[in-house]
Amino acid sequence: MTEAIEMARDAIGLMGIDMEDDGKALPNPRTLKSILTAEGAIVSLVDVDFAEYRRKNEMRAVKKNCTLPSWLCYEAEKANINFSQALQAELKRELHITDR
Repeated sequence: MTEAIEMARDAIGLMGIDMEDDGKALPNPRTLKSILTAEGAIVSLVDVDFAEYRRKNEMRAVKKNCTLPSWLCYEAEKANINFSQALQAELKRELHITDR
């Protein structure tokens, strides 16, 4: 049962973020009374946090171009700072996103 709920959460998460990306409205949840079930069937609620699902599962990298003063670039390169990691860390801090 646990595995079935996880699979349902994954399917709903994938469909939901695809719909969000396409600008489509998400359907309203149905009530348990509206779901017809066969005798002996099991009905379960499945929760999905689309923002969290996206963070955990959409890991493709995208390139972004940014501009900074040459002296700062020089100092960062001299200190062997990874620009991508530094930018990600600062964006997460600004957006109040914590890694779980």
